[in-house]
Amino acid sequence: MSDEEQATDLPEAMTRVLGEYERHLAAERDLTAHTVRAYVGDVAGLLGHAARLGHTEAGELDLRTLRSWLAKQQSLGRSRTTIARRATAARVFTAWLARTGRSPVDAGASLGAPKAHRSLPPVLRADEAAELVRVAAEHADDGSPVGLRDVAMLELLYATGIRVGELVGLDIDDLDRERNVVRVFGKGRKERSVPFGRPAARAVDFWLKQGRPLLAVPGSGAALFLGARGGRIDQRAVRTVVHRRIADVPGAPDIGPHGLRHTAATHLLEGGADLRSVQELLGHASLATTQIYTHVSTDRLRRAYQQAHPRA
Repeated sequence: MSDEEQATDLPEAMTRVLGEYERHLAAERDLTAHTVRAYVGDVAGLLGHAARLGHTEAGELDLRTLRSWLAKQQSLGRSRTTIARRATAARVFTAWLARTGRSPVDAGASLGAPKAHRSLPPVLRADEAAELVRVAAEHADDGSPVGLRDVAMLELLYATGIRVGELVGLDIDDLDRERNVVRVFGKGRKERSVPFGRPAARAVDFWLKQGRPLLAVPGSGAALFLGARGGRIDQRAVRTVVHRRIADVPGAPDIGPHGLRHTAATHLLEGGADLRSVQELLGHASLATTQIYTHVSTDRLRRAYQQAHPRA
């Protein structure tokens, strides 16, 4: 956030409402701490802008102020994606103000914003994904618990396309080995069941039987994946593992856990899965979010055609 957007000296009424909104996001909507910080940061910037225009209460926000704030973002060189995200944050906030009686109208109901550029990181080819797991298994040949854990995490990330935050939140009881599905709690604590294949099942079994007991400590609890000290593994450690193992695959793009999620979605669609099924597996609230993968698959098909067809 730039100096111009800092909201360090908000009027008392705005500060109070901002605190109430933060508690609402965390307690009532059950959003992650990261998402709460993002929403609150954007709204704080909006309220700071409104205060500089002479407003003293959040309920005084009007459409002109909201548009002025977004125009300011553009003048500061913010990307279309950032502006679109902040417009969404403003609309969610003003809707809450109106719904809770803190504002007579929902000022953001008519607020427009530039559509964010929808871009995806590179994805692995199927052979690169297979090589990723193979080289990870090579590093686990010594039977080290960390090596077995890394293979299991990579297999599960690629097999299911779950988010890294969902992976680290898994407990042992979330696995259903009879049906080979895992129970995942996604954004907003929405629960879904995601299937996984035999390679992932074998890797997880090896980890649970031969790896996890060697890392487990009294405070490990029910966490499925553990860090080197026996506590629940964190997202940063998982990202480090993915980047390190990707570097062992010749020619593969440097992707993290989210890139493996995109890879899984792309390969599912290329293999014939329907869009609705992929939406359900990924936990997308909107089908429009899932549809971007169809563009990726089409682009890859076009490149393959141009390389292979004699009259392309």
